[in-house]
Amino acid sequence: MIKYGVIGTGWITREFIEGSKAVGGLELSAVYSRTLEKGMEFAQQFGCNHVYTDLNDFAKSPIDAVYIASPNSFHYEQSKFMLLNGKHVICEKPITVTPEELSELQGIAKQKGLVYMEAIMYLYSPARARLIEAIKKIGNITSAHFDFSQLSSKYQEYKNGELPNIFNPKFATGCLMDLGIYCVYPTLDFFGMPERIISCAGLMKSKADGFGSSIIVYPDKQITLTYSKLGQSQSPSQILGDKGTIKIGSISQLNDIKTIYNDGSVETVTERIPKVETMSFEAQGFYLYITQQEKYSEIYDYASDLALNVNKTLKIIRKQCSIRF
Repeated sequence: MIKYGVIGTGWITREFIEGSKAVGGLELSAVYSRTLEKGMEFAQQFGCNHVYTDLNDFAKSPIDAVYIASPNSFHYEQSKFMLLNGKHVICEKPITVTPEELSELQGIAKQKGLVYMEAIMYLYSPARARLIEAIKKIGNITSAHFDFSQLSSKYQEYKNGELPNIFNPKFATGCLMDLGIYCVYPTLDFFGMPERIISCAGLMKSKADGFGSSIIVYPDKQITLTYSKLGQSQSPSQILGDKGTIKIGSISQLNDIKTIYNDGSVETVTERIPKVETMSFEAQGFYLYITQQEKYSEIYDYASDLALNVNKTLKIIRKQCSIRF
């Protein structure tokens, strides 16, 4: 049994804990929170009796692994501290703010024989393998459009004059780092590193990016990415081939995927998968990386390399869009 602790008490941590229950080999054993009252309230919901408000005490506790879901700006320092204390780490996206930070921490993890992975739902969903097979059937691909535009629940607060974390560059957040990353991941996963990137973004008064777009250029194709926290998309993502088109209802969870061939026939690739179930897939990947490192080393190495390439791409896009933290 792998005993794990969590840093962060938001909704995404709840989803991960619920998802990890399906794995069987993961047990929530500790909660870290800046305030004892909030930590106790959160931990009691899951029958956890160990709550820490001191990160050093938390790191010294008898846990094997840590799930980190704090604001982006804390990911590097908290991940490094946990790795140096011998804990396996699964960290919410973006795993670090810069590729230099990520490369350093990947080196520490490797040196210590620890697992250090980015929590990205898309990569661990069984739907990914089905989508890859579907891509092979639609012929020559010259274009695709990946979109993740979701109206933020915090946008009204921002319009009311408040400054939620997600719209505060101090926390290394904004649309690209929150939603755009889900468009970058499949682009690099399916098509590799591009030869050129063209990006622009809409900066808010807080200097956070509220929306943006990128054209990812390859010698034989162009992939368009769009992402927004200021509006709600009603259209699917698409991959266009000369034999058919793949429609993807949710690029982040790989839900509602269908292939529409040129003759009008339709093939269902995957139906809707509940959110908690998609979280269980990444929790299972974490567990298998820890408990069967040799068996899953090739997959782990690919995921680590992909995470680094995604991080490098995000840095390029931020520079082009004058997104600064």
